[in-house]
Amino acid sequence: MPETPGDRLNQLGRSVAVPATPAEAILETIANADREALYVVRLTCPEFTTLCPVTGQPDFAHLVIDYLPCERLVESKSFKLFLHSFRNAAGFHEATTLAIAAKIRTAAEPRWLRIGGYWYPRGGIPIDVFYQTGTPPEGLWLPEQAVPPYRGR
Repeated sequence: MPETPGDRLNQLGRSVAVPATPAEAILETIANADREALYVVRLTCPEFTTLCPVTGQPDFAHLVIDYLPCERLVESKSFKLFLHSFRNAAGFHEATTLAIAAKIRTAAEPRWLRIGGYWYPRGGIPIDVFYQTGTPPEGLWLPEQAVPPYRGR
C-alpha cells in the first residue's frame, strides 16, 4: 500500500513542544513524489539562534540549506522544531553548522547537500561556515545562496 503523507508524521498538525536539545529533536521526512527529478530543495532560516559555549550569550546566524532529495524530503515543521532546539544549546559555529547538516543527512539521505551558515560577529569577527557532501550533480540548477559577506547583513 502506498505511503500517505501522514503515515510517518508525529509532529505536523499536532501541538508539539520544542525539543529540549538538538539530540532529542526528531527530524521527520516525507516521501519524495518524484525521485528521478533533478531539483533542489532550499530551507532557509534567517533568524537562527544558539548559545556561545563560553559566555552563554546568544549567537545568531542566517542558514541556507540546499539539498537534492532522493527517497525522502525533510518535513518543515519538524525541521523548524529541530532548529528551535538549538536556542538553549551551546555550540561553536562550526560544530553547530555541521550538526545540522549531519541530522539532515541521517534523516533524509539526500543525494547531495550543502549548508551555508552565515554567522553574525562574535568578538567583532563574523564566522561563516560552509559544508557540502561533494560536487553537485551535473545539470543541477543551483541558485546562489545570495547572503552577502558581512557588512551589517
